Amino acid sequence: MAEGHEGWDEYAPFYDWENARTLGRRDVPFWRTLALQQDGPVLELGCGTGRISIPLAKAGVSLVGIDRSDAMLAHARHRIRRGRLTNQARLLRGDIRSLPFRASTFPLVMAPYGVLQSLLRERDLAATLQAVARVLKPKATFGIELVADLPSWDEYKKRVSLTGWRGGRRGSHVTLVETVRQDRARRLTIFDQQFIERSGTQRRTHSFSLTFRTLSVPQMARRLEKAGFEISTLLGDYRGGPWDPRADVWMILARRC
Repeated sequence: MAEGHEGWDEYAPFYDWENARTLGRRDVPFWRTLALQQDGPVLELGCGTGRISIPLAKAGVSLVGIDRSDAMLAHARHRIRRGRLTNQARLLRGDIRSLPFRASTFPLVMAPYGVLQSLLRERDLAATLQAVARVLKPKATFGIELVADLPSWDEYKKRVSLTGWRGGRRGSHVTLVETVRQDRARRLTIFDQQFIERSGTQRRTHSFSLTFRTLSVPQMARRLEKAGFEISTLLGDYRGGPWDPRADVWMILARRC
């Protein structure tokens, strides 16, 4: 079985381009509000290119971000230097299953948009939850967003999902051709990505796969409780609406016991 971190280095050049056209920054105000309520640095798991880290740092949040992908972090570090945010945000390469921080360090740990779903094995998720419980302060908050109900997504093959310019008209024209496959026995959803980049007469194709595992909100809640957390709130949107299984957004706020 593939590892959940596979494909993310190859995805790095196109991550911001794609997300600007899909999720955008709809979730950023939620995380910013939550982070600004904390006293002390917050930790973001899977900080990637800084899609969330940068706006939070600009708002005055003291933030530590961790990610396994060097390529993703290179983009984030460039943006932090360009924004003169080096005193506000610190990024490091590491494995969220074994967090390299002292116990009881953070008043908030954030796991935005599907980060925990890149943990494809039960033992990897359990190790990560234990690591988060260790580095959180007592009674502190662990915020999690799950991509809603991935196993119900329809399978399709080589569909043009997005097209447009990357870097403006002087940049390159990009087309995303995507295939979605389901491994229902393992509750895995595999996205086969093909980014076709054209610049002048040159054409390059970047191909890789991203794999995600889905647990329902009740299933994740039980695992959090087993790891020493108490569920505080289940949300179904970024404005604080209640969760139900049909919601487009699945958010969990848990408190370390």
